Amino acid sequence: MSVALTPLMVFAASQVATPGPANMILLATGARFGLRRAVPFVAGVALGKQLIIWPAGFGLLALAEQAPFVFAALKWASLAYILWLAWRIAGTRLSPGQADDAPPSFIAGLIVHPLNPKAWAMIIGIFTNFIPQGTTPLLGTAVVAAALLIVQLIFHPLWTFAGETVARVIAGRPAERWLMAALALLTLASVVYALIGSV
Repeated sequence: MSVALTPLMVFAASQVATPGPANMILLATGARFGLRRAVPFVAGVALGKQLIIWPAGFGLLALAEQAPFVFAALKWASLAYILWLAWRIAGTRLSPGQADDAPPSFIAGLIVHPLNPKAWAMIIGIFTNFIPQGTTPLLGTAVVAAALLIVQLIFHPLWTFAGETVARVIAGRPAERWLMAALALLTLASVVYALIGSV
């Protein structure tokens, strides 16, 4: 049975393009370091979702039914990680493309999605709603992996560039502190929403 690519791509784009922990982190990273310096981190974030997709496609979802405590532990670990990121974002001050410290690395980007409840919910939703029963695990997983990577390579740099653009307008102004606090709250709110929605 074939996979309906158009609905899958529309859903993937709607999920990847909308605010969530990863996009808030990319926005804040772009605001702090600029898109050019953040490219390794952005690439890591995009590829990090593959670390969920392939195991999920080959049996991780079956494990969720047999050992739900594993996923409960993952949810709490995810919440702790996102809380830490939100705290870091709130304390960040903008210096677009000119920050003296090193931008987050490719490896740091790789772990964003594995610890992002929205990413897990999105991937589980795609597998359960857009991959027909009877599709081989290899084909179904490859389609999901390719679809999400394509939309991430479009939208993740856009979020990062948006952060850089906003930073150039408000860096050093009173609105800067309010923006970073709002980004931190949005990051926290998005992960709480994802956790509640997956209960």
